[in-house]
Amino acid sequence: MSSETSRALVLERFGTLPGPVERPVPEPRPGHTLVRMRAAQVAHLDLNVVDGEFGILPDLPVVPGTSGCGVVLASDTHAEGSLVRINGKGAGMRRDGCWADHALVPDAATAAAPEGTDPALACTFFSPLGTALAAVHAVAAVRPGERVMVTGAAGAVGALTVQVAARAGAEVVGVVGRPAKLGHVPAPGKPVLAAELSEESAGGPVDVLIDTVGGPVLRQALRLVRRRGRAALVGYTAGRDFGVDLADFLLADVALLPVSLMTRGREVAADAERLLADLTSGELTLPIERYGLDQLAVAVERLRTGEAVGKVAIDLS
Repeated sequence: MSSETSRALVLERFGTLPGPVERPVPEPRPGHTLVRMRAAQVAHLDLNVVDGEFGILPDLPVVPGTSGCGVVLASDTHAEGSLVRINGKGAGMRRDGCWADHALVPDAATAAAPEGTDPALACTFFSPLGTALAAVHAVAAVRPGERVMVTGAAGAVGALTVQVAARAGAEVVGVVGRPAKLGHVPAPGKPVLAAELSEESAGGPVDVLIDTVGGPVLRQALRLVRRRGRAALVGYTAGRDFGVDLADFLLADVALLPVSLMTRGREVAADAERLLADLTSGELTLPIERYGLDQLAVAVERLRTGEAVGKVAIDLS
């Protein structure tokens, strides 16, 4: 197999985009699974690694890509030809990851995916859906009849949070930053533009805020949470810093609750896996933008600027 060649995106220097390289297909070895990749996620975590701004960084050169999906070529764990997801065990961080035609990863970094599942969906659904489940149920404990505001409601996490909160019986307000994204807030969420966010535009105060973007939007949205309400903090794509006036914060009496899938992944895993069938059937929706291996720069630009709708994936089929 070593005589065959494989395309890979290789990161040579932090702060630059990885470039295409032709290299031999990795040789199978015990304890590892060799996968012919079909799709790989491009996520903010991957960009943090590429930029050299994550807490865990690889030795260079490295193939980024922390999550992907493909067909097994060789494995002691999975049947040849079966579909698997790749995530964890340092893939894309401590060792070569998924932005390549082939990936050789520890068996523990792989999990079987249902046959017939869209590979791009298989490698992108867990993080946004798991985060939405954790935020709505485990952290914010949304109850039927409550009013829930979701910021970044056209993004992957935000859009699924709108849908999960609505399934929990909540009345949902979905906040977006761009007029072009108003139409991407899933029903039955009420779309509101962040620049026009007020108690009037939101239809009154809310019981729960689930914030997926941070920054100025978080400060603005917090003002609309009723006293003794809850604010579940999920992301920081609009800004990592957050400051409050302690006098105002104590008077507002709103609980600030962090949501981390890294600590809650196991408790939501079964529900997320079960709901993958609803994503496949279209009962739940997760938009995915797909780009070729040679279109990484476009994919990254869409993600960095916030113009992407839903998840972003490299199509390796």
